[in-house]
Amino acid sequence: KVALVLGGGGGLGSAIALALSREGARVAVADIDLAAALRTSQAIAAAGGSALALQWDLAQGSVLADRIDQITSTLGDIDILINNSGGPKPARTQQLEDADWRSYFDSMVLPLMAITRAVLPGMQRRGWGRIVTSASSGVIAPIPNLAASNTLRLALVGWSKSLAAEVAADGVTVNVTVPGRIATNRVAFLDQAKAQGLGKSVEQVSAESTASIPMGRYGDPDEYA
Repeated sequence: KVALVLGGGGGLGSAIALALSREGARVAVADIDLAAALRTSQAIAAAGGSALALQWDLAQGSVLADRIDQITSTLGDIDILINNSGGPKPARTQQLEDADWRSYFDSMVLPLMAITRAVLPGMQRRGWGRIVTSASSGVIAPIPNLAASNTLRLALVGWSKSLAAEVAADGVTVNVTVPGRIATNRVAFLDQAKAQGLGKSVEQVSAESTASIPMGRYGDPDEYA
């Protein structure tokens, strides 16, 4: 199978790309940071896998067709799509203006829908496809100070459920996964921002978060992958 992993240069995306490669997939690693995508693809190659690194700013819709062509001509038709986009800055609802909402929607929601539309016809023709959107536990219980993420990732849940019903008979499944506190740079950044906002140390914030987790620790990206 050929897999396209968005945001595959670091954190959860990189772990997912490596896990898919270990399962035998040929992996297209897309990231806004080409150097990060290359690190992941090189790690896959070093382990004996096949990967293609792509610089891809999801907010630039004009490059979509070119990136898909690069993947299909190098690795083959895309069977697995991992929709994994970056998160917005911490903010409360009243701190976000119309321009902020439009910008985040254009970078976090619309590109995932467009990329999915681009790869779906091939999956349907072949009678097999997997679309997995990595969202956030904020779609279940809103996370304080992450209003944009809580709101826009819920839009992806509604879209995914609608799409799942439409393409299931074609052999294509559509799912959303909701990571909680997984130890990534993004979570470390959010802990730091929360600590600054509350006037606490990062260690205090991390300890409070850990106390609410039954396992008593943050998750590992490899576990999520």
